[in-house]
Amino acid sequence: MCSLDVACGIKERYKYMSSEFDLINKWFNWPNTDPTVIKGVGDDAAILSVPEGKQLIVTSDTFISGVHFPHETKPHAIGHKALAVNLSDLAAMGAKPAWFTLALTLPEYNEAWLSAFSLGLKTLAQQHNIQLIGGDTTRGILSITITAMGLLLPEKSLLRSGAKHHDQLYVTGTLGDAAAGLAMLQQPLLTRSEQCIQQLDYPQPRVQHSHIIRDYATSCLDVSDGLLADLQHILTASKVGAVLDLACIPFSKPLQCMDKNTALHFALSGGDDYELLFSIPLDKQKEFEQHMQQQSLICYGIGHIDQYVHGIISRDQQPLTPKGYNHFIGMNH
Repeated sequence: MCSLDVACGIKERYKYMSSEFDLINKWFNWPNTDPTVIKGVGDDAAILSVPEGKQLIVTSDTFISGVHFPHETKPHAIGHKALAVNLSDLAAMGAKPAWFTLALTLPEYNEAWLSAFSLGLKTLAQQHNIQLIGGDTTRGILSITITAMGLLLPEKSLLRSGAKHHDQLYVTGTLGDAAAGLAMLQQPLLTRSEQCIQQLDYPQPRVQHSHIIRDYATSCLDVSDGLLADLQHILTASKVGAVLDLACIPFSKPLQCMDKNTALHFALSGGDDYELLFSIPLDKQKEFEQHMQQQSLICYGIGHIDQYVHGIISRDQQPLTPKGYNHFIGMNH
C-alpha cells in the first residue's frame, strides 16, 4: 500500500512533479482525525493500527472510462460511484468501512474535473466515516482504482458459501434501475427516467443494512453483474439451487411502467444495482424482518434455497439462465 505519489513516466516525471504534488495536496489530502491512521497521505506508505480482535477485509475495484461508466458521466458521480461499489463489497462481507486508497489516472490536469470528482468521493467517504490513506496518481486514459478496507469480528463475516435448504432469499432494494438508466442513455428513443439514471450514477451502498444482515444471514453478496448471475455465485459456493418468485421481484415505479418482460430483463440480467442479495434461515425469518422494520430498513423476499434444484428455477418450474456481464466477452449467454 503506497501513499499518494506521482508517476508521469520517466521523461516527464520531474516536469510534472510540482503540479502532481499540488494536485494531491489540494484535492486529496483531507483532514484526518481517525486514531487508527498513524500515517496516511504524504509518505511512501500508510501506517495503520488494526484494532485487537478484528479481522481486516480488503476489496479493490477499477473504473475505466467507457467501460464502467459512460464517457459523459459527471465527475462528481464518478467519484461517488468509484467508492460506492467498494463500500458495497465491504457491506456484502459484513464489514465496517475503515480506510481506502485511490489510484487515479488522468489524461490531463483539469481543475474543474478534479474539484467535482474529489467532492463526490469525499462526500460519500464522510457519510460512511472511511478514511483516504494514500494511493497513486499517473497520466493516461481516465481510470480509477480504489482499494477499500474494513473491519469485523471473526464470527460476523458473511460469505457466499453458507446458504442452506429452505433459507429465504432477500434483496435490499429494487432491481434493474441502473441497467434501465444505462439503456436510456444509450438509446435516446427510450422514455427517460431521471430516477433510473440517478441509480446508475449514484448507487447507495447498503452498509447500514449489512450491520443487521450479518447477525442472521447464511450467505451474502452484492448484485453487480445481474441478479441471476450473482445468485448463481451463491448457489455454486453453497452447492445448492434456488427457486425465484418472479412476481416478488421488486421494481421501482419507472420499471413498473415498462413492459413486464423488459423490466424483468433489466432486473434479472442488467447488473450495477449494488443491492445486497442474501439468505436467511427460515427459523430466523420473523426475527430478522422485525429487526429490519425497527430500523426502518427495507428488504424484499424473492424466493428460497432448494438443495434438490439444479441451478435457478421459477415457481412454475421454468429454468432461469444467468446472463450477467463479463468484461472479456460482454454479456454472458
